[in-house]
Amino acid sequence: MQKIIFILFLMIFTTAFSQEELSLEACYTLAEKHHPIAKQNELIPQQNELNTGIINTKKYPKIDFDAQATYQSDVIHFPTENPGLLFEIPNKDQYKTTLTLNQLIYGGGSIKAAIEDVDAKSKTQQQTVEVVLYQLKPKINQLYFSILLSQEKKDLLFAKQSQLQEKLKEVKAGIKYGAVLPSSDAVIEAELLKLKQQLTEIESSKLNLIQTLEKYLGVSITETTSFIYPKISENLSDSINRPELNLFSLQKGQIDYTSNTLSKNRLPKVYGFAQGGYGNPGLNMLDNSFQAFYVVGLKLNWNVFDWNKTKKQTQALEINKQFIDTEKEKFELNTSIQLEQQIIEINKYKDFTKSDQSIIDLRKNILKTANSQLKNGVITSSIYIEKLTDLYEAENNLKTHQIQLLLSQANYKTIQGI
Repeated sequence: MQKIIFILFLMIFTTAFSQEELSLEACYTLAEKHHPIAKQNELIPQQNELNTGIINTKKYPKIDFDAQATYQSDVIHFPTENPGLLFEIPNKDQYKTTLTLNQLIYGGGSIKAAIEDVDAKSKTQQQTVEVVLYQLKPKINQLYFSILLSQEKKDLLFAKQSQLQEKLKEVKAGIKYGAVLPSSDAVIEAELLKLKQQLTEIESSKLNLIQTLEKYLGVSITETTSFIYPKISENLSDSINRPELNLFSLQKGQIDYTSNTLSKNRLPKVYGFAQGGYGNPGLNMLDNSFQAFYVVGLKLNWNVFDWNKTKKQTQALEINKQFIDTEKEKFELNTSIQLEQQIIEINKYKDFTKSDQSIIDLRKNILKTANSQLKNGVITSSIYIEKLTDLYEAENNLKTHQIQLLLSQANYKTIQGI
């Protein structure tokens, strides 16, 4: 039932964004649900439940059935005849069937410790899955912002194309009345063909990016889908809240539970047992006939000396905890370095966007002058296109740096774990 609800939700959700909008957060969610390892989130609890059930069987009585038939070379007898003692010598062929029941009465907490150990391993496995799924975010960031950049470049090219088409009309009119040099329109037409090629190239690149993103998300993205600009907080704290840190903690906790299980297994265990049987002879070895019999009692089991095996296993586990500590320290160091690098990138693109706007303002003034000069035949259409291209490049740089700034901020949050 849960699977059906999830599929319906996914279909509704997919239809909604495929026709309208797709956000970065929605991409994160879909990528995590679609990744093959996400299926383990359902398998791990099932496995844990089975393992817990297996351990709990130790609480239940253990019942064994045995049957045997033997022939032996000798049986009990006196070495000399004694007419004062009369008994029948047992047969050399003997038969016995038994049903034995063993019940754990006191296990020293070993069952509880084993269940806690299994639970700890299950939580560690689940957190490992979370770590793997979290590592999808940088890839999604790169694809998502690359698509945004492709769209911005495409829009700028359309704007440049529209402007050139208008200019082409003016130039043709100028040629007709002798105000503009002949063949000036051919230069603009050639530039329009070049723009058409650039648009085709950008469209192809965007399609490749979308197709790759679709594979991560497991859904179809249509041409009408609008990719939303994410709102990313500029508050750059140095706190780290990555799922890897929780994994390190769970791994150490799992070792503690395993160590506790080892110590509990060393404690004495008390069993109650009962055995019923039928055989020849029975418990009375001197009665040479088939008899029913039973035995009940208590049994203590205690491995008093294990040659320091448990102690050495515990010491090995403690060393494993130290390994985990070093891995955690390495992870925190690398993460801190990555955060510092991202801060440098963020500040760089902030500076770039400020200077980009100033460059655009200057390029617009230059193009305005060139536009007037072209109308009056002072410059050629080639020079005008050069000035227009300079403005386009400046606007393209601004959009590129703005999106790179957003990508750097998104990557910072991803590295940080927020």
